[in-house]
Amino acid sequence: MRTVTPLAVIFAAAGAITGFLLRPSDIFGHQLPLSVVLTRGSDLHGLNRFLVPLAERSFNEVVAGLILGAVLGVVVGALLGRR
Repeated sequence: MRTVTPLAVIFAAAGAITGFLLRPSDIFGHQLPLSVVLTRGSDLHGLNRFLVPLAERSFNEVVAGLILGAVLGVVVGALLGRR
């Protein structure tokens, strides 16, 4: 049980970073900055409001990466703890 928690945290962070790096691009091929992704586009104004769905999707992909990483970390930690 000692190896499960640290591995889950490490894998969750790696999954969140991977999800952030692989987030979708806008129509011009640019990815949104971290501050826009983390606020889900709530600070966008004017013409940039059309990027809110992209910011929400990017946020969801970061969270999905975090969750998948945490689950993978728990599994790996549990398997290593059996030895």
